[in-house]
Amino acid sequence: MTLIYQSTRDKTNQVTASQAILQGLATDGGLYVPTEVPNVALDFETLKNASYQEVATLVLSAFLDDFTAEEIAYCVENAYDSKFDDAAIAPLVKLDGQYNLELFHGNTIAFKDMALSILPYLMTTAAKKHGVDREIVILTATSGDTGKAAMAGFADVPGTKIVVFYPKDGVSKIQEHQMTTQVGENVKVIAIDGNFDNAQTNVKAMFNNEALRDKMLANGKQFSSANSMNIGRLVPQIAYYVYAYAQLVKSGAIKNGADINFTVPTGNFGNILAGYYAKQIGLPIGKLICASNENNVLTDFFRTGTYDKNRDFFVTSSPSMDILVSSNLERLIFHLTGDSDVATSELMTSLNTTGTYKITDEMLAELNGFYAEFADEAEISAQIAATFEGDHYVEDPHTAVASAVYKKYLAETQDTTPTVIVSTASPYKFPKVVVESLTILTGQEDDFDLVKKLEKISGTPLPKAVSDLFGAPVLHDTVIPATDMQAAVEAYLVLD
Repeated sequence: MTLIYQSTRDKTNQVTASQAILQGLATDGGLYVPTEVPNVALDFETLKNASYQEVATLVLSAFLDDFTAEEIAYCVENAYDSKFDDAAIAPLVKLDGQYNLELFHGNTIAFKDMALSILPYLMTTAAKKHGVDREIVILTATSGDTGKAAMAGFADVPGTKIVVFYPKDGVSKIQEHQMTTQVGENVKVIAIDGNFDNAQTNVKAMFNNEALRDKMLANGKQFSSANSMNIGRLVPQIAYYVYAYAQLVKSGAIKNGADINFTVPTGNFGNILAGYYAKQIGLPIGKLICASNENNVLTDFFRTGTYDKNRDFFVTSSPSMDILVSSNLERLIFHLTGDSDVATSELMTSLNTTGTYKITDEMLAELNGFYAEFADEAEISAQIAATFEGDHYVEDPHTAVASAVYKKYLAETQDTTPTVIVSTASPYKFPKVVVESLTILTGQEDDFDLVKKLEKISGTPLPKAVSDLFGAPVLHDTVIPATDMQAAVEAYLVLD
């Protein structure tokens, strides 16, 4: 029996996993979710000795079951290979009082590599499976990391193009340089005057624009998404939660079957949602700790049941979390409503029209598996310094948000359950805030001076993803108003 995926806004809109991956977003504006929780054999006496590739194969085979075993093997083998600089793929590092799950060993040194290394293989395999001969245009908005990881995955992949929009002043200089120097005949990078929410809203609008969809089809093209709104992005992320648990069992840190907590730096809600699905398939997770920066819309939601994006937007040192509309939360809302497409659609309409919605008290009570808190800029900087002082270990600002929030959780609950911090990026992506937290700056240094300084302070070699940027020519320098995004896409694709 094949696992079916349905739209959060129309339960009659049902597709297989491969169809959902090809489409990205549902045509009704909803997100695809599995109609049931698949059965996954989580035998940790076996899994504790499994490679990351074997764990990924187990998870993907269950959730993407219309792919053959040979197709899954092909995708996994090509995704998780020597492009990762650690054979473990996602090593677990023991620090004082916590474990950091390092998800930044791929070729763009951010956790998005964990899924975006495999998505091009899943997508092109799905296209062949369905006899799709149209050009697949990956259209995505990025708050810093998705864009580069998606471009690295899709660059020069036959039958695809990729268009990435990012907020001009809303990413770090290293992140921006990673994107604007991206090579590939099928790659287009465009900066917008606006923030990530502007970019994401306009990308969603293009997906939902029937006239544009028809024009694309008439020109032999179709859109798909590389954001975590695509289940082909989300499902591979479930694997590293299972892998982290297996490694804790292997090391003797926990007994098989004991609960652990995960603290996740959270913006668009995809990463922590993968943890929620891991819990649904039987992974023994006690609390999923949702860590936000000063854009703390999720903290307020989990505490009050009201989601309200009508608030000040802050540009912070953790830009991948500078988000006020957490798109993947819609999937969790759908499950909280008892899988009601009608109720979910009403709540999302309210968000679009008024900027806010409120869930029922019964739904709020079901969120007791989550804890939410946020860290401000001073707390992030202090946490970077404290972790370095205590462990001689350097955290990037997103990971520091998670560590700081975990400390608040400990103080509030005294819960001694072993806890894994989901470490989402290398500190080398954000050298200014990291080095500033560890030493005094003159103010004259640029990001390239700072990464060398960080290498000296940390004793950790400069990753190839950063050293390759030195002297790399800027290939993409287009900046447009957010309102011109669709026109820019049509011009690049030469839609007539």
